[in-house]
Amino acid sequence: MSPSTADVVRYEVRDRVATITLNRPEKLNAMNGELLAGTLQAIEDAAADDDVRALILTGEGRGFCAGGDLSATGTLGDGPAVRRTGVLRAYMRSSQLLREMPKVTIAAVNGAAAGAGLSWACATDLRYAAESAKFITAFSNAGLAGDFGGTWTLPRIVGPAKARELYYLSAAIDAEEAKSLGLVSDVFANDELLSRVQEIAQRLAAAAPITQGLIKQNLNDADHVSFAELLDREAQRHVFSGGTEDAAEAGRAFIEKRQPSFQGR
Repeated sequence: MSPSTADVVRYEVRDRVATITLNRPEKLNAMNGELLAGTLQAIEDAAADDDVRALILTGEGRGFCAGGDLSATGTLGDGPAVRRTGVLRAYMRSSQLLREMPKVTIAAVNGAAAGAGLSWACATDLRYAAESAKFITAFSNAGLAGDFGGTWTLPRIVGPAKARELYYLSAAIDAEEAKSLGLVSDVFANDELLSRVQEIAQRLAAAAPITQGLIKQNLNDADHVSFAELLDREAQRHVFSGGTEDAAEAGRAFIEKRQPSFQGR
């Protein structure tokens, strides 16, 4: 990342887990050009790094991500709408990668997740919240239609009727309600969130990476293919994964009553 983006997005890889920390705490990590560019670059780096097996997205300070920074000017550049649309769509590739990369992605929602920040969280595979976290679509309040994929992901998480309510009314919900809706898997104390999520990420990083990627493909494909087509793809991927060295290692470890050591082969 360039020096300007590195200031607002921290990227670290440790023990095969990449952690991306949004770092504009004074703005609740609202998106400006530097934060958008830095986050996209960090996600691309994690997706391309064979040593990374899981990814955590979180925020510094009291906010996860407050969505677009409405006080920032020129985030999408100047010129005709078609040009600005192209710039926005390029930034929105971040959501696509969070959902489609063959690694498990996790949102550690430490505070407010609003607008496109909520969309980022919804694009991840797993979401966990701090007790102080708040969730709001916020787009209608800002006179905006919504971006970063939230209108696609949120209905699949909480159901279409609830998603429409959350989008149309822009009502804020707290962490416990988010858990009851299935928006987050669990709620942790504020000072425990990141360590608990890191423990979960380490469990994922210890799993067979080829298998994890294939499971993610199956789950994503289930959103848009017929049951018969999914059965075909499951069969192909199941047989393929069964022929990997990691599958053989899992069998040996089971017989020898030990933890397997997966090498991604």
